[in-house]
Amino acid sequence: MKNITRYSLGAVSVFTLSLQVIAQKQPNIVIYIADDQSRADVNVYGAKVLQTPTAEKLSKAGMTFNDAFIASPASAPSRAAMLTGLMPARNGAEANHTHPKSGTLFLTKKLQESGYKMLFFGKVAHDDIMTEQCGFDFYSKPRVNLYDNVSEYFRNNNPNQPVCLLVGDRRPHVPWTTKNIYDPATLKLPPYFIDTKETRKDWAQYYSDITGLDDEMGKIYKLAQEKFGDNFIFIYTADHGGQWPFAKWNLYDAGIRVPLLIVWPGHIKPNSQTDAMVSWIDIFPTLLEVTGCKMPADLDGKSFKNILEGKTGKHREYIFTTHSGDGIMNVYPIRSIRSNRYKYILNLRPDCYHSNHSDIQRKPNAGDYWNSWDEAAKTDARAAGIVQKYYVRPAEEFYDIQNDPFEQINLIGSKAHQKQIVKMRLLLNNWMIEQGDTKKVFQTPYPITGPKPHELGIQ
Repeated sequence: MKNITRYSLGAVSVFTLSLQVIAQKQPNIVIYIADDQSRADVNVYGAKVLQTPTAEKLSKAGMTFNDAFIASPASAPSRAAMLTGLMPARNGAEANHTHPKSGTLFLTKKLQESGYKMLFFGKVAHDDIMTEQCGFDFYSKPRVNLYDNVSEYFRNNNPNQPVCLLVGDRRPHVPWTTKNIYDPATLKLPPYFIDTKETRKDWAQYYSDITGLDDEMGKIYKLAQEKFGDNFIFIYTADHGGQWPFAKWNLYDAGIRVPLLIVWPGHIKPNSQTDAMVSWIDIFPTLLEVTGCKMPADLDGKSFKNILEGKTGKHREYIFTTHSGDGIMNVYPIRSIRSNRYKYILNLRPDCYHSNHSDIQRKPNAGDYWNSWDEAAKTDARAAGIVQKYYVRPAEEFYDIQNDPFEQINLIGSKAHQKQIVKMRLLLNNWMIEQGDTKKVFQTPYPITGPKPHELGIQ
């Protein structure tokens, strides 16, 4: 009996030691999240005037994802989808400022079960309620001075376990900085903007915030290298597109296509790129596989670890995206399906105005350029057309992304594309049924037979 006991204790000791060795091999994780930044608005994705040296450094050290998408172009549903691996209709956070339903598994907890210490700084989940839902071991709420706050934590703490550090920057969310480092006259505006002095001023401020974010991220990246050596994964991404017309709160690529750069020393080939389509719901399943955690059943997200390791160049055939509104400012539910070439958009309330905080509130350093757009539309036919397209949408839209990357030519009536349109319409409809998407409208929309929302005095 004594021999059996001695053997059992020895086995336990060996098992414990094995767990410690495994834990030491688990990579530390750092995720840096921008708030409201479109993919196009990073130097490595083509914004040549924009200074983002840290993004360039990450791109050269790791993998650049050219086709990364979010689940929803509003903060709460987007972040909930990432943290749960479930699309909005399934986790319950559909409209902005809503939360996953009770009992929903947050994948952060799977990492905790596997021995990770979860460290949250800034805006990781959408608010305190969602932050509590997903669980953490340490939470620093301020969304500014992130490097100072993170470095202070590590000065005062020495975790003897792998860490998952999530850092949520407030930038370039509005209001944009007034400390402008760019000359508005030299910047290239998106082709679907109305070129006014006010627009250029705000665009330069938006760019200035992105450069500030990039600088802060650079300090965090250097800290990760100093703290973890080569044993870490560093991810830079954004929760959805910038707060600009046809971006945030929209399912055009400016709203749903985001930067995604990943560095994983010794595993990802430096300076590599992929055109594989991935979704934000895939990020945590990937981390679970990388760290050896048990994968929960019935997730919408799926791991792209094979992409990181260069074993395949494909991941998803289609990207599904949903938007269900943002309080009384944006009451315009939309659904879409996107392949690597085509996109089909279903506007659930085409009889109502599309609108949002920017054109309704028109705040300084956020949306006051809208007054100049309205003024230009009085005398300029092109400007009038852009304003009309912003407010009033058809029931269906279909774009050839390959030939029309800015989604300006709606091909829904094209005879040559009808076969593809029918196919994608059916795929989207079936997917919505599978998801349990009831097409719920969360607030009272604004009929196009009445005044525009900003004319109603909404605050």
